[in-house]
Formats: sequence, structure tokens, C-alpha cells
Amino acid sequence: MVEQLLINDDNYYVPDANQLITEDDTPVDNFASEKQQRLLVGSLYSSKQQQTFLAAANVGIYHAYKQPAIVPDVFVSFDVQVPEKWWEKQNRCYMLWEFGKPPEVVIEIVSNKEGDELGKKLNIYEQMRASYYILYDPTQQLGEKILRVYELRGRRYFETSETWLEQVGLGVTLWEGEFEGRQDMWLRWCYQDGTVLATRDERAEQERQRAEQAEQRAQLLAERLRAMGIDPDTL
Repeated sequence: MVEQLLINDDNYYVPDANQLITEDDTPVDNFASEKQQRLLVGSLYSSKQQQTFLAAANVGIYHAYKQPAIVPDVFVSFDVQVPEKWWEKQNRCYMLWEFGKPPEVVIEIVSNKEGDELGKKLNIYEQMRASYYILYDPTQQLGEKILRVYELRGRRYFETSETWLEQVGLGVTLWEGEFEGRQDMWLRWCYQDGTVLATRDERAEQERQRAEQAEQRAQLLAERLRAMGIDPDTL
């Protein structure tokens, strides 16, 4: 039982962070899921540098009175950021009473049938009022659908075929390609036109290609000038 602290005269209680389990050092993931989590979190931080948000993988969310934390594979919360003193007990995981709001997006990556993603977890995220619950099931453990998107409407989740998450200005898509040397199908964030959010490596490669193309154009222009009898080095 988690002890509670009375913090004001309005009978409003919050848990004592020192009584909470913020990490238990238990390995919980496989290679594929860990890499997928890193792709989702890393591409957000690479592409959304001007926006304030918190994205994390395998970090607990304390969401309700006397309830244990739930640990989504990935979550995203906008207009919040990690506290400066993140080693303090009350700042080590996502406590709704500290951040003042639930994450907008929670994602579960299904690797077996033990997680109850369509039952208990769906109900918890619904009660927590996360705007979107996304289920990525690459090995089709829960049925034929590889991707399921649930949107909170009022107090209930409704499954939708829409993969553009209007409330957060992001989309999700299934993408076939290579990430960190592994060719596979990946869940990616995308813009409304379907363009995926680039990772740091992809952005670096794009910059390299643009620089190479600019150099090629400059060389072509120089050759044309020389053909016209003009020395480009004197311009």
C-alpha cells in the first residue's frame, strides 16, 4: 500500500514518491522492440527540436490513486519536459500530479499475448485519458491487424482507420526500410503528406546529398562558363 501525504486543507492527496517503485531493473524487451522504441523516440527529438515535448520508452506512468505504474513501450507528452533535477525520486518517472496532464500518445509494441493490450492496458489508458492509444503488432499476435489506432472521444476509446493524429499534429505509418543496419518494416512518425520524420542519421545523409548535389551544380556551371571562354575563378 502506498502511503499518502496530505498537502493542503482541501483533502487533496498525492502519493509519497519515496514509497513508489520508479525502476526495478527488470529486463523487459527484445532486440526488435528495443530498436523500434529507439526509432520512435529518436526521430521525434531529431525532427521536432523547436517543440517542447517529452518522449520516452519504458518509463513508468503513475496515473491513479493507489494504482501501480503502467509502463508503455513509448509515450509522448507535449508542452512538458523532464525536470531539471531528474535524479530526485519524484522526478524519475511520469507522475500525473507532477506534470499536470496525461501523455497525448501511448504506444504498445506487441510481441506476445501476455500483455493484454486490448483489455487491461486499453482500459487503463482510456481512464488515464491519453488522447491516442496505438498498438503495433508486427507479428500479428492479436489478429490480422498490424496497426491499430484508438482515439479518445469523450470518455471512451474508439478505433479509427485514420492514422493522422489530428490533436497532436503527427501521423503514424508503416515504413519498409533500413534502420541501424536492419531492413524491416517499422512503425514511423510522419507528417500529414506521409513523409516520415527523419532520424539523425537520415538527416545527416540528406545534408550530405544536398551538399554533393550543390557541388555538382557548381562544377557544371563552371564547365559551362569555361566553354564560353569565361574563367569562373575570376568571377
